[in-house]
Amino acid sequence: MLDLLPDLFDDYAKQLNLAEPLFNDYGEKLVFAGEIVTVSCFNDNSKVKALVATDGTGKVMVVDGKASTTNALLGDMLAEKAVANGWQGIIINGCIRDAGTIGTLKLGVKALGCNPIKTEKLGVGEVNITVSFAGIDFIPGQFVYADKNGIAVSETLLKVR
Repeated sequence: MLDLLPDLFDDYAKQLNLAEPLFNDYGEKLVFAGEIVTVSCFNDNSKVKALVATDGTGKVMVVDGKASTTNALLGDMLAEKAVANGWQGIIINGCIRDAGTIGTLKLGVKALGCNPIKTEKLGVGEVNITVSFAGIDFIPGQFVYADKNGIAVSETLLKVR
């Protein structure tokens, strides 16, 4: 399947919220969906590092990096760990690095852009709180759907045709 969102909006338009089209695709996996797990952080990816080490089966990590472009919140080593632990994808309101390597990984990755500078590791940030960016709320336990057409959120799991 190359396109998910057009079919979902044809079938469930009233149940979906569409994010503003701000994100670029970086992972090899261009279509992904799952239960939302959130991180809120600013130029510190400690919480992202901790989460990719947990079981991500059926889940998508949504990271509100406050749209910072000064540091990367995801690099190749964390992305590889996310793949190893079953994460479907990672959406970052901020930057990634190691874009070439991440592009070879079976992981959905959307971010605002790239920056080769890593973050500090100070343990700062929050996990599983509602985060808001791109015009919508990402609420832990709800579901996110992503493809090259964009990002959408629903309160419940939707059946994909």
